[in-house]
Amino acid sequence: MDALKPQRNEPARMERLAKLPVFWGLEGKRVVLAGGSDGAAWKAELLLACGAKLDLYCEESALSGSLAALAARSPMLRWHDRPWGPDTFGGAELALADCETDAEAESFYDAARTAGVPVNVIDKPEFCQFQFGSIVNRSPVVVSISTDGAAPILAQAIRRRIETLLPLSVKHWGALAQTIREQVNLRIAPGAARRSFWEKFVDRAFTERLDEGSEKRLLTDMGMLAGQAGSAYGLVTLVGAGPGDAELLTLKAVRALQAADVILFDDLVSAEVLELARREAKRMLVGKRGGRESCRQEDINDMMIRFAKAGKRVVRLKSGDPMIFGRAGEEIAALEAENIPVEVVPGITAASAMASRLGVSLTHRDHAQSVRFVTGHSRQGKLPENIDWQSLSNPFATTVFYMGGRTAPDIQSFLLAHGMPASTPVVVMISVSRANEQSWCGSLVQLAAAVERLGVNEPVLIGVGNAFRSASVNRGEQTATAPFKKTG
Repeated sequence: MDALKPQRNEPARMERLAKLPVFWGLEGKRVVLAGGSDGAAWKAELLLACGAKLDLYCEESALSGSLAALAARSPMLRWHDRPWGPDTFGGAELALADCETDAEAESFYDAARTAGVPVNVIDKPEFCQFQFGSIVNRSPVVVSISTDGAAPILAQAIRRRIETLLPLSVKHWGALAQTIREQVNLRIAPGAARRSFWEKFVDRAFTERLDEGSEKRLLTDMGMLAGQAGSAYGLVTLVGAGPGDAELLTLKAVRALQAADVILFDDLVSAEVLELARREAKRMLVGKRGGRESCRQEDINDMMIRFAKAGKRVVRLKSGDPMIFGRAGEEIAALEAENIPVEVVPGITAASAMASRLGVSLTHRDHAQSVRFVTGHSRQGKLPENIDWQSLSNPFATTVFYMGGRTAPDIQSFLLAHGMPASTPVVVMISVSRANEQSWCGSLVQLAAAVERLGVNEPVLIGVGNAFRSASVNRGEQTATAPFKKTG
C-alpha cells in the first residue's frame, strides 16, 4: 500500500481569507449609529431589516431627509437629538458612525473599542473592525460578497450575476427548510440518509415550483429515508474533472463534489477543482500519471468498495472524462460485482478542450470525415501493438493521441512509414486549459523534435490531420527550433 502515500501536498481545504465572513444575529439587539447622512440612512435600513433596536445619535441640523423619514416611520429606531458621547455604547452589540474627518473617526473608534463594542466607521476602512459586503437577499438565504474594500464595483457586479442565478423562490424554500428541520432531525438519523434527504430537497428547490403539495412530498421522502437508515450502501460517483480549468466543470459535477464524504482524486486534477468540493470531505490522492509511481488500480477499487460499504458517498474524481482513457470500465465492473450503486458524471475530455483553445473543429467537413482518440501508451509504457496505423495515416481523419509525449518519435515514424504525408498538420499541447498551457503548431515531420523541445513532464496531447491546418495558419506555423507559443 506504499503507492497510496500522497505524492504531493494535499491542497488546503480553505485558501487564505482577507476577512472572516460572519453572519451576525441582531434580532432585538441594541446597535448604535452616529451621523445623519444618506450613507448612514442606508446602514440604518440594513440594521433595521435585521431586527436591530437602533439608537441614532445626530443633531437635527445634520439629519438628512431620508434618515428623518426612516426615523419617523420605524418604531425600532430611536433618534437622539445630540452628538454621541461616552455614555453612548452601554449594552450595544455594534457601533457605526459616519464621520467627516479622520480625527472624528478615530475618536469614535477608540471610544467604541474602549467600551468593548465592535465598530465600523463608514467609508473609512482603517477605522473598521468589520465591513459590510454587497448583499443578495433571499432571506433566510443571504449571500454577501466582499472584495476587502479593493473593488466595490466588482462586488456589485458579482452580486448582479448571483441575483440572476438565484430564483426568488429560493427565499420560500429556505423558509420551508426552517419549518421542517426539526422533524427531519427527529425522524432521520445523522449520516448518509439525512444528507440524502437534504440533497433531494435542494434538487427540488432548483427544479420545482413551491406549491401546497411540496411539504407533503418532502415528508414522504423523509419517511422513506427514515426506513432505509443504516440498511443501504453508500454510492460511488465517477466524476469528470475536465482538463483543469474549474469553470469547465458541469453543474452536476459540482453538486457531486459538494455532496461527497470521500474524494479519491487523480494527480492531474487541479487545485481549483478541488476547491469546489465539500469542506468536510476526506480527500485522498490516488495519483495516476504516466512515467511516475502511482496507486495500483486494484487498491483504488478496494478503497471505493470499502468506503461505499461503510455508507459513504464516494467521488472518484478523474481528469478529463471518466469514460475516455480513465479505466472507468474496470472500476464500474468492480463496484457492480459488490452490488454498489455507481453513477457517472461526464467531463470535458482533453481533445475537446484543445479544439476549443485552438479554435479548430475536429470534424470540419472540408478536412475530416471522422475523429479518433488513441492512447499514446499501453500498460508497458509504449505504443499499443494492435494500433491500425494504415487507418490512422489518412490525413482526412482527425486523430488525437492522448499521453503521447514519450512515444511521439514512434508516432511520427509509424505514420510516415504508412504513407501519411510529411507535411500533414500537427499540433502539440501541454496542460490544456491550465495556467502553464503551451502549444506548438507544425507538420508531422517536425513532431518528435517539437515534443523533445517542449518536454513531457506535463500532460501532452498530439493532434494530427488536415483539420489542424487552420491552427497553423491562425497562430503562425512554428518550427521545432522556434520559441514555443504560450496560449491563454
